[in-house]
Amino acid sequence: MWKIESTKKFKEKNTGKAILIEGLPGIGNVGKIAVDFLVDELKADRVYTIFSNSLPHSVFVNENNLIELPMIEIYHKKVNGQDVFLLSGDVQPMDEVSCYNFCESILDLMEKHGGKEIITTGGIGLNEIPAQPKVYCTSSEKKVLADYKKATNINSNLFGVVGPIVGVSGVMVGLASKRKMAGACLLAETYGHPLYVGVAGAKEIVKVISKKLNLKVDANKLDKSMQDVNSSFAKITDLRKLNKDLALKQDKTKHDVNYIG
Repeated sequence: MWKIESTKKFKEKNTGKAILIEGLPGIGNVGKIAVDFLVDELKADRVYTIFSNSLPHSVFVNENNLIELPMIEIYHKKVNGQDVFLLSGDVQPMDEVSCYNFCESILDLMEKHGGKEIITTGGIGLNEIPAQPKVYCTSSEKKVLADYKKATNINSNLFGVVGPIVGVSGVMVGLASKRKMAGACLLAETYGHPLYVGVAGAKEIVKVISKKLNLKVDANKLDKSMQDVNSSFAKITDLRKLNKDLALKQDKTKHDVNYIG
């Protein structure tokens, strides 16, 4: 069961112009980084908090050394006469049933606001860090793909690039089509290493969304974060390589001693 609570007096009126942009944790946290950035840049207001006992059985320890339950939140901003909702959070549903129930609950909420379009985001894990991450778009409708390609010149040739799109990013778009809502899934290339943070891919997704919805958001503000991530990751990988080299030398030394003795 998903409990969605309003955090302020927010009128659930059907304007027929509402758009939802989803960005939950995934490969490289690409989608989450992109949506969190949009929340900050648009100065969006938090309007809903979402909780369920279907979320992962874990808690977070904050900077005050206190425990916090995982949370998913929805923010809102009126942009160009449209209600833009931004869905972000600490986690996403862990199993198939919870994922479907979660997506249906969010789509129910969007119908109350006259939702016309769903945009989901995520990452495509590569074996190395991409120099210039590509962003791909897929949908359940050819018209949506055509609209995105016309507005942003995005790459829509995703077949063969990825396998099944697992989680909320894929399922929500699929279910949206059953409610006659336009749905687009934006996936950016990133490094598939579990410690890598895909800020570069997030930046490219922000560019696409900003251009498509005319948000006038400066994605270049993410450049400093990209430099910090690359620097930190380089230090981690160098340290791991050093430890590996030392371990190999120790093994070789032990081998030589045993052989001589």
